[in-house]
Amino acid sequence: MVIMDKLLEKIVADTDLHARWLNTLSLMENTGARKISASEDTVNVTYIILKHAAEEHRHAFYLKKQLEKLGNGFCPTYAREYLLAPSHSKYYLNYLDVEVCRHLKSELGLTGSELRFAAYLLVTYAIEVRADELYPVYQQALDDAGSKVNVKSIILEEEGHLEEMLNQLRIFSPEWQRHADKAVEIETGLFNNWIKGLEEELKTIAV
Repeated sequence: MVIMDKLLEKIVADTDLHARWLNTLSLMENTGARKISASEDTVNVTYIILKHAAEEHRHAFYLKKQLEKLGNGFCPTYAREYLLAPSHSKYYLNYLDVEVCRHLKSELGLTGSELRFAAYLLVTYAIEVRADELYPVYQQALDDAGSKVNVKSIILEEEGHLEEMLNQLRIFSPEWQRHADKAVEIETGLFNNWIKGLEEELKTIAV
């Protein structure tokens, strides 16, 4: 995460970039919450699924709320001009979902509600693994800069989410680790592309 350290140092040092970064994270959390809700079965909705969707929505709101610590009028919507690497950021989870579904169809022959639920488990697991890496790095950049913004509450909840996903995956399949590793592999490729998108955008901006 050395590259991410340097990117975040640059982002946090500039108020406009930092606002767009917070808004981008909020967008991605909101997208995750909406995808969890979309994966729900009409009958078999568990406590964990409802809890997870609610917490992701809260994260999206919390990150939006943090914008107030940077000043007034920043990033009122998720329009492209208020995001960093907007194309990568908007479709990150969609691409991950599509590729994980392809894997599940090929390996397990799943369809319908079973496919949606399995994809929810694997996609969410991969994202929680990433969140457990990304948010602490961001918090360190905030601490180093003496910023009023903080994401400590999100870090604690994401750690809980990861443990919950592990428990559900163990029930889902005796080969859960193999499928989870594939989801993480797919996500890693998307994350690397996202980082490249951020780097390219920041190169065009003088800080």
